[in-house]
Amino acid sequence: MKKQGILNRNLLAQIACLGHTDTLVLADCGLPIPRDIPVVDLSVVFGLPRFQPVLQALLSELEIEACCYASEAIGTEVESWFAEIPGTHDTIPHEELKRRVAQAAFVVRTGEDTPWANVILRCGVPFGK
Repeated sequence: MKKQGILNRNLLAQIACLGHTDTLVLADCGLPIPRDIPVVDLSVVFGLPRFQPVLQALLSELEIEACCYASEAIGTEVESWFAEIPGTHDTIPHEELKRRVAQAAFVVRTGEDTPWANVILRCGVPFGK
């Protein structure tokens, strides 16, 4: 048995397939997800699990070089959640973010019920630094 890190086998399988510049989306429970995009659905009820602990778990497993989130989140509590994400931070209108979900390798759906709690994470590489 694993003794630390992410335990969810479906999430681990998706993470293992990621390469440099691949993107994944960490989403709240309301983000529309195209039917052909794989989803690791962690949601249980509204609010569980929360966005932040899942983000922290992903950041402990992944090398991230950039992120993108909705410009509507600027100045909200949600924007402060993104501060721990390394690399460049870009903002785009929420409608554009929803369109970009279609290019993601997969989506991790949380039970988060706070508006604008969605982020696209772009993978980096842990070598050559």
